[in-house]
Amino acid sequence: MNEQADVGYRDFQRWPPSVEVAFWVVLYTLNTVFNGIVARIDHAHTAAWEPWVWESSSSLLVLLLIPFVKAVERRWPFRFDTWRHSLPWHLLASVVFSLVHVAGMVEVRRLAYAAVGQHYRFGEWWPGFGYEYLKDIRSYFTIVAMICLSRLWLLRQQGEAKLLVEPDDGPPVEPVERPERFLVRKLGKEFLVNASEIEWLQAAGNYVNLHVRGRDYPLRSTMAGIEARLDPARFLRVHRGYFVNLDYLAEIEPLETGDARLRLRDGTTIPCSRRYRAALRERYGGPAAGE
Repeated sequence: MNEQADVGYRDFQRWPPSVEVAFWVVLYTLNTVFNGIVARIDHAHTAAWEPWVWESSSSLLVLLLIPFVKAVERRWPFRFDTWRHSLPWHLLASVVFSLVHVAGMVEVRRLAYAAVGQHYRFGEWWPGFGYEYLKDIRSYFTIVAMICLSRLWLLRQQGEAKLLVEPDDGPPVEPVERPERFLVRKLGKEFLVNASEIEWLQAAGNYVNLHVRGRDYPLRSTMAGIEARLDPARFLRVHRGYFVNLDYLAEIEPLETGDARLRLRDGTTIPCSRRYRAALRERYGGPAAGE
């Protein structure tokens, strides 16, 4: 990856929430415009503003429901190896999505119509809901698909770490249970990262991010699973969501709450909870620095 592209990607990592919000807003704004034009043509006998109220109210509720879809997908990831288990939960979530979407947009439309002295009538609830659900399930899984595609793109750009496995023939060249290196796949290429170069690790949903020289490499694992693979002489758990490589630890700052703040050589700070602070003291043979 050239330097300009790499800087652009780091910028994307630095402000992912704003980039993501802007993406969804632009996408559904365009969707509202196109659908509004079609609805205006199909309902030429209605007032000019009505089709725009219909489409904008629908898009507004979908935008508000995207965090819900993301939360469901985070809890039941929709991947090649998990989709059979996740699909029933997503189907159930799509019903909830549609119920909230329909109820919410109907209320928004009623308010809009009331503002001009008119009454909005959705029609019979169940027949109307069946029609809306057919549209909503498509919208729901379109959002899920875009979340999955964005994750694949990020992993391809960022690089995904994997544990080395036993070879098919012959003994492994290094310990598999406690690996000295991790395999990283990035942009169609593979390279190895030494475990000793990992400065700290952070839990991130179904992944553990390996932080190496300012870069994050997600490893599909739990904190408990990766703990058994790390060298206890080098790595120490300092928080339920963090491990630190003691070789890169520069300073321990005690806090009044009983927790601590750890500063690494590169200036990065990570939390150390009271629960794990005692183990950190014991590792250094006495009280933490500053106590």
